[in-house]
Amino acid sequence: MNERYDVAILGCGEAGIYAGYELMRRSPALRVVILERGRDIYSRSCPIVAGRVRDCVQCKVCDTMCGFGGAGAFSDGKFNFTTAFGGWLTDFMPAREVMDLIEYVDSINVAHGATEETYSTGTPAARALEKKALEFDLHLLQARVKHLGTEKNLVILQNIYEDLKRGIEFRFDTAVKAIARADVGYRLALEGGGEVSCDWLIAAPGRSGAEWFANQCKGLGIPLLNNQVDIGVRVELPARVFEHITSVVYESKLVYRTKAYGDQVRTFCMNPYGHVVAENVEGINTVNGHSYADPALQSENTNFALLVSNRFTEPFNEPYRYGKHIASLSNMLAGGVLVQRFGDLVKGMRTNAHRMDKSFTRPTLTAAVPGDLSLALPKRQLDDIIEMIYQLDKLAPGTANYDTLLYGAEVKFYSARLALTGELETCLPGLFAIGDGAGITRGLAQAGASGVKAARVISQRLAEQI
Repeated sequence: MNERYDVAILGCGEAGIYAGYELMRRSPALRVVILERGRDIYSRSCPIVAGRVRDCVQCKVCDTMCGFGGAGAFSDGKFNFTTAFGGWLTDFMPAREVMDLIEYVDSINVAHGATEETYSTGTPAARALEKKALEFDLHLLQARVKHLGTEKNLVILQNIYEDLKRGIEFRFDTAVKAIARADVGYRLALEGGGEVSCDWLIAAPGRSGAEWFANQCKGLGIPLLNNQVDIGVRVELPARVFEHITSVVYESKLVYRTKAYGDQVRTFCMNPYGHVVAENVEGINTVNGHSYADPALQSENTNFALLVSNRFTEPFNEPYRYGKHIASLSNMLAGGVLVQRFGDLVKGMRTNAHRMDKSFTRPTLTAAVPGDLSLALPKRQLDDIIEMIYQLDKLAPGTANYDTLLYGAEVKFYSARLALTGELETCLPGLFAIGDGAGITRGLAQAGASGVKAARVISQRLAEQI
């Protein structure tokens, strides 16, 4: 059976959702389908989060990563109003246009229940903190940010889903096996059998579908460019250590260039009073962090990622596969997420259950297995991380405490970036690529913005044909 649509969207993570929303708003007569291998927003439930199991049971389709809302559905919902980080959309369009798109996505969120409160930048306290950081060669990237909260982010997405269902067809539990060109448009072969045809195709595969999409692009002859690989750990420590920073700049991003190798290390996804969580990417267990808006759900700890960015040159062209390999080593050692005390790491000692019991910092991810990160992470990245922790200790004394916890591995999977036009279109007419899975964004704001951009281009071209 072959069904035909005007527009097909692959994936309904942040990018795919806002592409669909904008198409419905601008071109309501179009027949649009969103194909998603995961489940709808009401049916997604990770067995670990639900308390049914302790460790990952390798679900065929990971509810944490797949389904309506994508990986962002269970994130803590940090929405950054900036082009300085969160993606590379300014490589394709002017910064002002990107910011306008981000503001527009925020307006949609607000209309569906998001807070209007933002954490401002440029305050006297923030400028003083930026100056203090520079004294230690740490560079504070500031941006206006909203904290939607893990629990509230879910409600916003449910409201958007109810809105979208009125004008867009959703096909959940539907994985696309292959993309092929047709005489007009594209043919999508489904894993369960059957095909979907469309005149226009918007690919928004997200992080979990990035490797599959890169392979499809190779088969279609779409050029791929090497993207960066971010590998690191998630740090957890008492919230008071970073309180003087997070109370001023909620989403504080500190960047440092190491003296040993000249590599860039950055803090990412700061979660004051948050929880460390495990997530599954195509069978690989990695680590992430959440924070809740409700004080009753908060912990006594703050967690954040420390990521080392490396960009490779030819002949290397598989950053996604490289990241998965590093993460799989910690899985091999611990059967999942590995945790180690910083003091043990520096002394070259494996953290075991006995040593962990002595730790003053209590892990919020109790399923993490004590072990030795030096057996999983490459020496260069580990040296960079240790140097960064000592540098952060100058700005936030206590960061380098013996009982600071390091979880591994935290890997940000970016697909090889596609060669795209300024309209986010590939070299194949009518095929657009957006969001994290296309290697051009890495956060809620710019992912949503990329979806709106692609939808507007399609709507404009259709209007010009009339």
